[in-house]
Amino acid sequence: MAPPRLRGRPAHTPGPTFLAYTPDGTKLITIGLNNAIRVFHTGSDAEPTTIDNCQDSNTAVAAHNDFFITGCEDGTVSKYSLETNTLDDLLTRCTLPVRDIALSPDGNWAAVASDELVVKVVNTKDTTRVLYLREQSKPVKHVSFDKTGTLLAASCSDGVVYIYSLSSEEPQLQKKLDGLVKSLETDAEASSKIIWHPDGRAFAAPTSSKDVQVVSRSDWTNQRVFQDGHTGDISAAAWSPNGALLATTGLDRKLHLWDAKTQKILASFTDIRAPILALTWHPSQNILSYTNNDGELYIHTDFVPTAYESILQKSLQPAPFINDSLPDARSAPTNGQKAAIPTRPVRRAGTPDSVDAIFDDMSIGGDDGDDFIIDDDGAGYVNGAARPNKRPHDGDGPVPRSKRQAAEPWTPTIHEPFQPASTPWRGNRRYLCLNFTGIVWTVNQETHHTVTVEFYDRSFRRDFHFTDPWMYDKACLNDNGALFSSQPRGSDSAQLYYRPHETWHTRADWRTSLPAGEAVLAIALSDSYIVACTDRGFVRVYTLFGVPVRVSRMKASPAVTCAAWRDYVLVVGNGPVGADGRTQLVYSIENVKRDDVCQSQDVVALPPGGNLQSVFWSDSGDPYIFDDSGVLCVLVHWRTPGQARWVPLLDTTRLDRLAGGRREESYWPVAVAGGKFHCIILKGGERYPYFPRPLLSDFDFEIPLSATVGAEDEDPGRESRAHEQAYVLHSTLVALGEDLLAATRASQAQKMEVARWEVEADKALLQLLAAECREGEERGMKALEIVGLMRDRSGRMLDAAGKVARRFGREVLAGKIEEIADNRLAGLDDDDD
Repeated sequence: MAPPRLRGRPAHTPGPTFLAYTPDGTKLITIGLNNAIRVFHTGSDAEPTTIDNCQDSNTAVAAHNDFFITGCEDGTVSKYSLETNTLDDLLTRCTLPVRDIALSPDGNWAAVASDELVVKVVNTKDTTRVLYLREQSKPVKHVSFDKTGTLLAASCSDGVVYIYSLSSEEPQLQKKLDGLVKSLETDAEASSKIIWHPDGRAFAAPTSSKDVQVVSRSDWTNQRVFQDGHTGDISAAAWSPNGALLATTGLDRKLHLWDAKTQKILASFTDIRAPILALTWHPSQNILSYTNNDGELYIHTDFVPTAYESILQKSLQPAPFINDSLPDARSAPTNGQKAAIPTRPVRRAGTPDSVDAIFDDMSIGGDDGDDFIIDDDGAGYVNGAARPNKRPHDGDGPVPRSKRQAAEPWTPTIHEPFQPASTPWRGNRRYLCLNFTGIVWTVNQETHHTVTVEFYDRSFRRDFHFTDPWMYDKACLNDNGALFSSQPRGSDSAQLYYRPHETWHTRADWRTSLPAGEAVLAIALSDSYIVACTDRGFVRVYTLFGVPVRVSRMKASPAVTCAAWRDYVLVVGNGPVGADGRTQLVYSIENVKRDDVCQSQDVVALPPGGNLQSVFWSDSGDPYIFDDSGVLCVLVHWRTPGQARWVPLLDTTRLDRLAGGRREESYWPVAVAGGKFHCIILKGGERYPYFPRPLLSDFDFEIPLSATVGAEDEDPGRESRAHEQAYVLHSTLVALGEDLLAATRASQAQKMEVARWEVEADKALLQLLAAECREGEERGMKALEIVGLMRDRSGRMLDAAGKVARRFGREVLAGKIEEIADNRLAGLDDDDD
């Protein structure tokens, strides 16, 4: 019996209709010729949400989780919010009809193809930031980003495909492919759109022979081809989310489901009423949705037949190459058979490889093979020495012993080294340094890197860009210069390279090599010195122009990180092992110029099981740490040996903006300056900032004392808690300021700032006193205790405290306050009574 005919939903007036899923798959947006936009909710049979009063004749749509973007025939490109279902912003305007829109994977850039010759790539958060692709000689019909967002494919109406690299400030034409796709008018129903394979190594393109050709990204060679499926031009195609299946449709009104591995048709649907113009897979369910030229939407549930549904449920599959050494993740042992040990992808030597990283992250090819070996004859196949590819243990505690595994020596869990303000590779790009001065980022070009340095204040410094044959993996940036380091490669030693922004001499940058085989774990740059911590436990200190000042060996190693400010160097290393099997982090602070040790092997205060995320100095010269639990701590009294302590100034998990679960976000530390915490807000489950350059946000300090104080809090104790918060905060700032005044030749402005903090602390106590007096006579002991905490020695605050007590009729308390005032005027201290 034939399956029932699939019925379409009339989403728009008859005419070309297009659609897009949000990346999380919760919503499906459709656009058409009328001035309404439909937002369908996955799994719901309710009527879709309709956004009215939009532009007519919409021709393109692209969606992210929080917003979507549409383009229309009048050239308008609009951004709509999915939270409010309203128009959010006008991204750009073209003089001719828009034909296609593509969003980068992070949603920060929108590529717009129109009947103009130029393709615009617009930042969705800052519409003043626009990139222009100008190499094509004819209008572009389709645009598409690869999964990393670093490459953009533009299918031109003359049959030429332009591949642009967006990894630098100015887009670069990376490849021009002529004859791959068919020459089509921009409003033709047939498609020439490039569809990137989910594994990132290849893309597929509909050809003039009505086939789909797979092309390698690495060398642009033709690979497998999906052929003999259509008799008419292909109008739409899409990979399944795991890349194991391909769906194609054509003007012959056929819809085919292909096996990507064998290039064979698994299922065909020929009862297509009107030509399909757009189709897309649901990101996680067995659903294929498509729209046609008659204004209809089809949501084809259970699109993949039951016999082949297991293919759709597989993990990420490799692109179909002719000669591919990648293992097939689909292979599995049959009944009674032992599985062979799969071969892991071979990582190319030298620089980090974005494609290899993708395979590792998505587990292409299975595990390392340990779980496939059964030592059923006791021959010792699972001995630790026989598994050279075993991954290191990533857990927080000791490695559990397998029942089949021989006893292994226990080793503690150490904190891995890291460079503050840097991020790991994502694709072929990463940030080497991201601080309050500017940004340093690098692009892996396989044989070399390209480094870009951008400043926030471009009126003071000019951005620069250079080719990096040394493949620097660490960087520091301040107002004086930029410091880079590379690792040893082959016969080349590790390098330190310093480039000042400006000097009175013509040639001021310098480079030095470390001893052979010694690797750099972390570097730091101050106004006076350059610091490098190495894997041999050495701390190497240089002047800004390359003179070695000091080489010392750390007492606690291996090193974790370091930071510098003026003449001070802070170094963090792995110390003694705690009760949880993890090493404690210890730090030392040294004044290099005076050869003076301020703190030696003191413990870095972290929460149980917590990790250090960043170490940096504030603009006023105090050490700060930020851990992975979201707490910012400052080191108070760090100039006095044995007296330093870590004080939390902000717990980002307790911010008012997060109350009630309204937002899911975390914070990437950047700097402490101007009495505020400057950071980058990371949405959702993001852990690191990504491209394009993120915006900085700042938060006031808020020492975690009790429940979050918010404007909507109706607790009667809210006012007192706010005053307590202000007192403890300003007392901490006073302690930091007094240490600075005692250790340096402080300016008049610095002295006035400390005096202001003292007044603010006393003012908070005065307000807290008023709150206590308002509560009643029984709170008199606490009220008197509050008065005793006041720092003011002139008597003005104590006089004000007495007036507050009398205003509330607390005569006995007023008398006690007068006694305290008299004792202070007489030079007597409460501690001496």
